[in-house]
Amino acid sequence: MSRFALPAAILAGLLASTIGLRAQRVPAASPTGLPADILALACAPQTGQTQPDSPLRITGGQDSSTRRNYAPGDLVTLNAGAANGMRVGQEFFVRRTLTGRSYEMTVPQPVVKETAGWIRVWAVDDNMSLATITHACDSIEVGDYLEPFALPDAVVPNPNKPKPQRENYARVMSAADLRSTFGRGDFFLINRGTQEGITPGAQFVIYRDKKESSNFLFELGEAVAVNVGAHVSTLQVTLARDAFYEGDYVAERK
Repeated sequence: MSRFALPAAILAGLLASTIGLRAQRVPAASPTGLPADILALACAPQTGQTQPDSPLRITGGQDSSTRRNYAPGDLVTLNAGAANGMRVGQEFFVRRTLTGRSYEMTVPQPVVKETAGWIRVWAVDDNMSLATITHACDSIEVGDYLEPFALPDAVVPNPNKPKPQRENYARVMSAADLRSTFGRGDFFLINRGTQEGITPGAQFVIYRDKKESSNFLFELGEAVAVNVGAHVSTLQVTLARDAFYEGDYVAERK
């Protein structure tokens, strides 16, 4: 019988007999081989209007002591097995949710979906599974939830750069870890989405109001939409003359 067909409980026992009380580990994940832009997109924060209803969770690991955080090379336990349709080789995103501040939202406050990484199922029991961490964007934590894994498509910015609209500004919102400051290459959220006409690849100019009377807004830099929801979108900074702050103004080139 292949080791990959062993129930998780038996597998854990065999591992314990060979490595004693040390943390049970598998060979560290090899490099993904993904282009840097796709890897960054896969790790980028997403957003939703409600908490996810996924019942699949990280419930622990294979260690002699209790841990909350895991990294590539660790085995993590999942709360689902063959009876729930789990099978060896399946891959899942590992995510957690955070609730950030809201700016001029016409819908309930959005939920920031932080991508911690992705995993591959390594062994399956009837009601539980073991998985290896394929890639970590952040630490993998007990309680993180799973979503089906699918690589994002590369975003091609619109080559046209019309003047930015100077009315109905969007606002810079927080992102992963509720960060509020961003530079070139970083991802952040804005309070506009498909319902406001935003599409992937749309380009934006970021401004700051220095609150000086009889003065223009200061142009901070530019960004492109990489993930678009109904009312909230994820943008990536493509040009930064200074740091972007949560609350700065965003105008679409349209």
